[in-house]
Amino acid sequence: MLKIILHAPNPIMPFCEPARELCIQNSPLWLHQRNLLAPYVTREMELKQGDRLQPVREPTIVYRDNLFFDEFYINEFMEQALKQNRPVRAAFRADDPAFREHALPLSSSYTPAGSLYLADLWYYPNGPVAGVDPLVIDMQAREIGYYHVPTYMGDQSGDLVFQVPLRAMMSIDSWVHVFIADMVFSQFARGARFEKRLNEDLGFKIKILGKAIYEGRQVLESSELVKVGKGCVIDPSAVIHGPTIIGDNVTINAGAVIENCVIGNNVNISQDVQLMLSVIGDGAFLPFRTALFMTTLMENSMVAQNTCLQMCVIGRNTFIGAGSTWTDYNLIPAPLRARDGNGKLSISNRPVLGGCVGHNCRIGSGMIIYPARTIESDVVLAASAERRVIDRDITFDQSDHHNLKLAHLHQTPYHRHLKAEVESW
Repeated sequence: MLKIILHAPNPIMPFCEPARELCIQNSPLWLHQRNLLAPYVTREMELKQGDRLQPVREPTIVYRDNLFFDEFYINEFMEQALKQNRPVRAAFRADDPAFREHALPLSSSYTPAGSLYLADLWYYPNGPVAGVDPLVIDMQAREIGYYHVPTYMGDQSGDLVFQVPLRAMMSIDSWVHVFIADMVFSQFARGARFEKRLNEDLGFKIKILGKAIYEGRQVLESSELVKVGKGCVIDPSAVIHGPTIIGDNVTINAGAVIENCVIGNNVNISQDVQLMLSVIGDGAFLPFRTALFMTTLMENSMVAQNTCLQMCVIGRNTFIGAGSTWTDYNLIPAPLRARDGNGKLSISNRPVLGGCVGHNCRIGSGMIIYPARTIESDVVLAASAERRVIDRDITFDQSDHHNLKLAHLHQTPYHRHLKAEVESW
């Protein structure tokens, strides 16, 4: 089967690069797509904007490269498409809870069609042709609580919930979608699928219990739920609960607590670090007493001691200083807004949401960042009497390094074009 990849060239802010280059579940999105489609594809081609497609007369799958999907969705889509043997396009029902609550807000990629929304994923049995039928794949959403809000803190009391899909697919048009794809559509979904199988498959339940008894561990600590790679050094006092995946050459020191996380290769986790429902990229370093909750930390980044990140997305090669706090909840229950697929501030449909830091940033110690604020790639922020609380989005031109005599020492790979323009003046 031929695979045709359509480019989505718009950069996702504050990362300053297209969605295909961003890591989801500790893997670049383009590689994640390629791996899941590998069983169906024999050759591929890429089409950039303006390129013309030559006539094709063979089975073809076409998709835009800002799509995130998991193996359960794509396998069901391909099974249904091959069975129908006619041109189809992926579609969502407008009332699908997971799509309505998490994928549609802030997005600019879906095409409305009556009570459906069409996504940029097609299957053609005899090559691309005009006219396709919508193919709706039920995402099988399950309501799962994640926060309990006291009545005095907001207009929504009780449990806040995610609509967690057992089959996931969405477009990445905003940094919030990276958070949703990593946390709701991956971390929470993995746990939901595990619970579903545990309740429905007696043999699987017996296997899990048997392995825990054999190893003398609690069920959530058994090797069936905690997968550990090669060359890892884990202190016996560390508490690790699954479902958790730990890569190769990872060091986890005394007192660390890890629950339902994905941890990449060559990661160093120091004493008393707390990680819950988070994704830690390759080469990351977490000094003592760092705390991450429902947070993505991309490769080669560092979060210094006594810093707390909640519901955040942090880019690659970024440093977050000690004693900093990313807040995730407005004290007065005003709606949280974030940048949508068109770069405009829009309602995020999230009652709680942390912030986002781009790639190659340097954030000083003792900063406080308000909910849903972003810091663009290549920015340096030094805590000072004038700026210790970040209550608005920070762009590259507001970076503190511009005012330093040694500004040339800070490399800015995501703003090279600006440096070239300045030098040309």
